[in-house]
Amino acid sequence: MTLRDKIDKILANALIVIMSIMVVNVLWQVFTRYVMEDPSSFTDELARYLMIWIGVLGAAYVSGKNMHVAINVLPEKFSQATQKKITLFVNLLIIVFVLTALVIGGLRLVYITFILDQTSPSLQIPLAVVYMVLPISGSLIIYYKFSDMLNK
Repeated sequence: MTLRDKIDKILANALIVIMSIMVVNVLWQVFTRYVMEDPSSFTDELARYLMIWIGVLGAAYVSGKNMHVAINVLPEKFSQATQKKITLFVNLLIIVFVLTALVIGGLRLVYITFILDQTSPSLQIPLAVVYMVLPISGSLIIYYKFSDMLNK
């Protein structure tokens, strides 16, 4: 089993766990609202933060599996050698974007919210924990893209 396979497995299991927690959380929210007629105070916020983690980590997982949306009309008209160059160029663009937006920008956001000691209103967890998914996901995407470039 390669390192990439191990990361894929860990990431897939993490997404399953997060999604499972979110389903239980939303079921609890519905139960407390409609059956007990006393809505839980934290479930809405927790569902929101779990959805952020699922979306951003899911994007990294999909990027690693190369299942993301792509328009292949133009590259298919070129030779194999040109297609490889285009793929390399696109992967480099993705790496630069992800490095600046998710990793560097995400780390700055985590740092700022940590320094300002911002916490979520209901759960009272540091927002830096919520935003930490950005540099984690960005690092995973960069790893996947470098791995793709080296293996093709």
